[in-house]
Amino acid sequence: MYKEIELNVNNQVYQLRVSPHETLLDVLRDRLRLTGAKRGCDMGECGACTVIMSGKTVYSCLTLAVEASGKPITTIEGLSENGKLHPIPQAFIDNGAVQCGFCTPGMILSTKMLLEKNPNPTQAEIRAGLSGNLCRCTGYSKIVEAIRDAASRLGK
Repeated sequence: MYKEIELNVNNQVYQLRVSPHETLLDVLRDRLRLTGAKRGCDMGECGACTVIMSGKTVYSCLTLAVEASGKPITTIEGLSENGKLHPIPQAFIDNGAVQCGFCTPGMILSTKMLLEKNPNPTQAEIRAGLSGNLCRCTGYSKIVEAIRDAASRLGK
């Protein structure tokens, strides 16, 4: 039994027919070809699949596509405008916070929500804000520096 849903992803509306068990991650990657959200653990532990839905970060691997119907969704692909990077991913690049890049989209989207709630977070608040995102390449110091830089860029 399939269900008709409407997904609003990065301000573009898609009409889709999905299985009740199909995850948002599956739809984003396989149907919409938005591959920024990564398949990591499939258990909501690593944060590689993080997207923003209705103003909150969610693990798209644990979110059913039918649950996302009618809700605004932002993926990493939605953070550029007119070919120009958003200040957060630019700060990640400029500060060398991108290693292999697998965790980066989820980190950036979590950072976006953190800075919207707290535009000037402390190091401890930054680390707490990233607690749902794992990076296997780094000790997080460059990521924390990038987030501090992004906060200053957004504050201007």
